[in-house]
Amino acid sequence: MRRLALALLASLLPALAQAFPDRPITMVTGYSPGGSTDIAARILADRMPAHLGAEARIVVENRPGASGVIATEWLKRQPADGYTIMVQEVGAGAVASSALSGGTRYDSLTDFVHLGLISVPPSILIVTNGFAGGSPAADLAHMRTAPSDSLTYASSGVGGVLHLQSELLGRLLGTHMVHVPYRSGALMLQSIHTGEAQLGVAAVASAAAMLKENMVRGVAMLGPRRFPLFPAIPTIAELGIQGFDSPAWFMLIAPAGMPQQVAAQLNRALVATLAEPAVTARMLDVGHAPPAEPNTIAGTRDFMARELALYRDIVARTGVRLDQ
Repeated sequence: MRRLALALLASLLPALAQAFPDRPITMVTGYSPGGSTDIAARILADRMPAHLGAEARIVVENRPGASGVIATEWLKRQPADGYTIMVQEVGAGAVASSALSGGTRYDSLTDFVHLGLISVPPSILIVTNGFAGGSPAADLAHMRTAPSDSLTYASSGVGGVLHLQSELLGRLLGTHMVHVPYRSGALMLQSIHTGEAQLGVAAVASAAAMLKENMVRGVAMLGPRRFPLFPAIPTIAELGIQGFDSPAWFMLIAPAGMPQQVAAQLNRALVATLAEPAVTARMLDVGHAPPAEPNTIAGTRDFMARELALYRDIVARTGVRLDQ
């Protein structure tokens, strides 16, 4: 009887996939509204439906907590039918399994379909406007010489890539800073703007608006090159800090087991959306950098495998643990 049911389901899958989507798709994020992950999700939700069909609709749902880990655990338990997808960032995708004590209750490689990369931007070190320093080089010099635990840094949550990057930066500078975690990138940035926290590593997409309005000050890009939106802000390597190899990224994922036709349809819609000149310009304007490599499902899975290995190595090499 079970074999008959499975055979019937298998015969129906092509027809189900052909009709996809016939109801709204939920696009989940693991963060509150206003942060970099939410910004990417809302841009995609606005334009992807045009590449999925005349009746297609995508609704963004925010499920904040534990730097995206809670939302990712939830996603794993959802039906693999293409109607629940997620904008995931590197923290929940590749950092948490190695850096969090106890790891995660999901396997980033086997529990999900990797539908495509969305953005591969650098992070940025920012400081409150009243920070002692006044220039990027002077800011880093102050961080190096400040007494242990005298500096506070904000992050968008325990276990995320911004938490890991801040801890790595402290080690490279030879200083220990006090961590003040918030529930979102927007709250984190507000704390630096008001001086509640003195500094932080932020996603460029989250920080872009405040940087443009001079509400916080950019010190350095934590990536291999300067970002087009803020060409005057140097890279961390230009300021003499070598060995910062902790990239950020955003990816579209879904529960494993999705029909191949549906996965391929979502991948094509994502790639077509990101190729729209207006979307490319909008993404860059808010601090999201388009992926450089071919954006296939197989290629994105290989990318995830490399990232998991990279962060296992970073955690093992540095001994950084991001306890809850």
